[in-house]
Amino acid sequence: MQVKSQPHLQSTSLFNQANKVLAGGVNSPVRAFNAVGGAPIFFQRGTGPYLFDVDDNQYVDYVGSWGPMILGHANPAVIQAVTTVAQNSLSFGAPCALETRLAEVIQENMPSMEKMRFVSSGTEATMSAIRLARAATGRDKIIKFAGCYHGHADAFLVQAGSGAATGGQPNSPGIPAVVAAQTEIAEYNDVASVERVFASNSGNIAAIIVEPIAGNMNMILPQTGFLGTLRRLADQYGALLIFDEVMTGFRVAAGGAQALYQIKPDLTTLGKIIGGGLPVGAFGGRQELMALLAPEGAVYQAGTLSGNPVAMAAGLSTLQQLNANSYQQLSERSQQLTQGLEQAAQAAGIGLQTCHQGGMFGFSFCDHTDAPSNFSSAQACNTTRFTAFFHAMLQQGHYFAPSAFEAGFISLSHTANDIESTLTAARSAFQKLTK
Repeated sequence: MQVKSQPHLQSTSLFNQANKVLAGGVNSPVRAFNAVGGAPIFFQRGTGPYLFDVDDNQYVDYVGSWGPMILGHANPAVIQAVTTVAQNSLSFGAPCALETRLAEVIQENMPSMEKMRFVSSGTEATMSAIRLARAATGRDKIIKFAGCYHGHADAFLVQAGSGAATGGQPNSPGIPAVVAAQTEIAEYNDVASVERVFASNSGNIAAIIVEPIAGNMNMILPQTGFLGTLRRLADQYGALLIFDEVMTGFRVAAGGAQALYQIKPDLTTLGKIIGGGLPVGAFGGRQELMALLAPEGAVYQAGTLSGNPVAMAAGLSTLQQLNANSYQQLSERSQQLTQGLEQAAQAAGIGLQTCHQGGMFGFSFCDHTDAPSNFSSAQACNTTRFTAFFHAMLQQGHYFAPSAFEAGFISLSHTANDIESTLTAARSAFQKLTK
């Protein structure tokens, strides 16, 4: 699966063209390849585990549109469902039965979502959940964790200072300091930092929001007891616990990370897979909390295209194809990939740490024996080595996320042979890194 000797001529030309009309030439920053260098690849089609760029190069895809393609690209049943519904109209801006059917499937797998509301993106879901939490508690502040990404709403674009329990500072222009000051930062997997934030803001914390499995500082698993302690502290201080499962929902297990770790959050946010590749998000939780939303309550939230029938059809078709065997297969493929990468790196004398859960995986170039446990340790890994690996794999037809701080994804369409092809390429790439 070799790419051409000059593989990206049309992609480079299209990127130059895009730069004339699109901000930064892209519609989401990570796509620009700034973290790894070079021009981004422009894709034109996908099928199963493969993507094809505009220069007609084929790649084994481990990005999966950043998670939703759990069935693989252009799944026939999803395409058929979308085509059928689209013939009736692309949008009503009014209720349709598909909204209820998709909500029922979600609730069956995530009982904590007694009631929910669909939106059009993960960012909408998280910002709405925070508004609801503030209304329910009558408090303004939230706790988030350094390195956890919850979309680009003002309250979330803050970073930690040198200490773990410091007040938020905006890390994007355009965010008023007074808004960022309502977000307190703790360290993922560091219970003491969370306790310090609560102690210094007694009676002011509305909610803790967390990726139960972090996927935006590469993939980092919660340490034993971490999520349970968050549940206990939220209850102790009268705050709500919000699980951001935009990435992990239906990806690591049918019931998400909350099912794996047996933790019941007050609110959950979803996205990615429940749209089957189309823009969909959702937030939901206890019935009494969701009753605060208009039109039942006074908390306003709305979206003209929320519950779009085409997106509902894509999500419903996707979820209906998943079962227990699906997650077993995803786990086996993820383990084959991550173990193979570790073995290949070790043979080349390269430090590499991996982890996986269901159809989600991560790897970091670290010389120490412990995998990263938080954002600080993730930042200490070798991003230069990752960049070299990324390009070496791209040249051999294997597409990973163009950032050292993003998780990867396996689909049900990936075969054992696809994984072995990737491992063969990785062994070649690792040898090049040591020269």
